[in-house]
Amino acid sequence: MAKRFNYDKIALSMLPERPARSNKGTFGQVAVVGGSVGMSGAAYFAAKAAYRTGCGLVRIISPRENRVIYQTQLPEAVLSIYDNDAPDERDIKNAVCRASAIVLGVGLGTTDTAKKLLIYTLESANCPIVIDADGLNILAADKKLLRKLPKGTVITPHAGEMSRLTGLPIAAVLDDIPSVSERFAEEYGVICVMKDSNTAVSDGERTMVNDSGNSGMATGGAGDVLSGIIASLLAQGTAPFEAAALGVYIHGLAGDIAAKSLSEYSVMASDIIDAIPKVLRSKNAG
Repeated sequence: MAKRFNYDKIALSMLPERPARSNKGTFGQVAVVGGSVGMSGAAYFAAKAAYRTGCGLVRIISPRENRVIYQTQLPEAVLSIYDNDAPDERDIKNAVCRASAIVLGVGLGTTDTAKKLLIYTLESANCPIVIDADGLNILAADKKLLRKLPKGTVITPHAGEMSRLTGLPIAAVLDDIPSVSERFAEEYGVICVMKDSNTAVSDGERTMVNDSGNSGMATGGAGDVLSGIIASLLAQGTAPFEAAALGVYIHGLAGDIAAKSLSEYSVMASDIIDAIPKVLRSKNAG
């Protein structure tokens, strides 16, 4: 069994340093591969959360139909646009290989094009990857791809996605989330972030069970925000297990701040993003 830890007040001490003499390259580039037609919000939430957590640049790789949406919603992001019917493999790989960390799968869909994008990304990435949502569903439908995941890849499934990945009933996943996370992480060499009311993060040898967060975070887009936070920490040089554990903690604290202001009934994904700076400011305060 993996050694298990609980979070405490020193968790924010794991945040990467911010040298005064720096530029956007110092803090890394996050590439977000996601946001299919009609699902642009998923990539937007991940991208904005990545920026709010401190990375220097975010590149969104998304269909041509989403160009105006991203240029309007998040003009700070760089766009790499592709033809949804026939994405150019070379263009996708050139965009991906520039990244310091990648978010793969948020709002991506499960079409043939989506699967091609996932494969192109896995083949060309030379940095840590966070796989969420439809990225996980593609892996579950073709489990041979699980063996192609680079060591240290971070996956962020909820119970339903974990059930599809493992073949276990959802009830069995929920019955012992830390153990299920540990076994999967050990088997595939990944960091497993098993999302629940107390999210477990495991690399197969170490497991942390988070105690921040609340029911208001059970809302559309919240998982995309988490992926962006983790990828941002990875891009800034944080090791995969630590980035995942710290990202989950920051995400939960931001949700708690949002709920305190708005109530657990009223929290939206954008509110969690807006609260990230308040969490990070607390590091400097204490």
